[in-house]
Amino acid sequence: MKFKQKVTLSLASIALTATQFVAAQTLLNVSYDVSREFYKDYNAAFVAHYKKTSGKEVKVDQSHGGSSAQARAVNDGLDADVVTMNTTTDVEFLASAGVVAKDWAKRFPNNAAPTTSTMLFLVRNGNPKGIRDWNDLIKPDVKVIVVNPKTGGNGRMAYLAAWGYVRKTGGSDAQAAEFVAKLFKNVPVLAKGGRDATTIFLQRNIGDVLITFESEVVSVDREFGAGKVDAIHPSISIIAENPVAVVERTVAKKGSGELAKAYLNYLYSDEAQDIAAKHGIRPSNKQVLARYASTFKPLQLFAVSEYFGSLTEAQKVHFNDGGQFDKIYTVK
Repeated sequence: MKFKQKVTLSLASIALTATQFVAAQTLLNVSYDVSREFYKDYNAAFVAHYKKTSGKEVKVDQSHGGSSAQARAVNDGLDADVVTMNTTTDVEFLASAGVVAKDWAKRFPNNAAPTTSTMLFLVRNGNPKGIRDWNDLIKPDVKVIVVNPKTGGNGRMAYLAAWGYVRKTGGSDAQAAEFVAKLFKNVPVLAKGGRDATTIFLQRNIGDVLITFESEVVSVDREFGAGKVDAIHPSISIIAENPVAVVERTVAKKGSGELAKAYLNYLYSDEAQDIAAKHGIRPSNKQVLARYASTFKPLQLFAVSEYFGSLTEAQKVHFNDGGQFDKIYTVK
């Protein structure tokens, strides 16, 4: 009798252990290069929230790199549960391959973009070259660091922001093409992704100005110490949406669909929006945005649709092989 009781208890213990093991799911978020600090803090908040609301343990892993390179990795088999990108073209690419849902943009609020950003300039302390606006970037003595538009959304947004600046100030597409060509002639080396661009600028000490996402100002100050760079807000810049999607291929295999949806939905919560704002990423929640008015200085912003139709159309015209970018830039 005692032996049977011991066996029963042992089986119960095994069952309990198995239940705990199943509950401790792992989720992989594949994201763009300069979002790593934000997601480090967000993941901690989500894990605590998920434990509190569901009683389940979850572990979140991260993968960062140039956004297009990340999208290709997922397409090629990297088992991401979710993707959190900085340009819709990378998610559209995955949708066209059947990796994420065709209607991914309708699955979450704000066209599945919980946050946005824009492009700013980082210059060396004291701004020795006196850089104030886009026009200053085509001066012959100015060296510009930017991400390769063919490998990262950071670079595509910088390119489109420069093009849109010319259009917004009354120029034609022909004049915009000429302007952007002059800008890229001042680029000594193309970075692979946003963090690589920061490394080139600050660790390798190359260039006079770095075009990058607004959030990188906060990251630079934290990593390298305040006062290393000055942030310059140009007169005009672009709205860069940060789209998110569930990777249907992976969640179908792992059974992690509900967890993936919960992870992305929580990005819209007040807590997550506040974390984003602290990292210099613009929250979609207007009340949270208003609380950080000193961080997000006013500047004239335009949407991609104003001059390019959509990012998908811009991709075809400007960034696909043989497109406008290939016509104006030769890899050095």
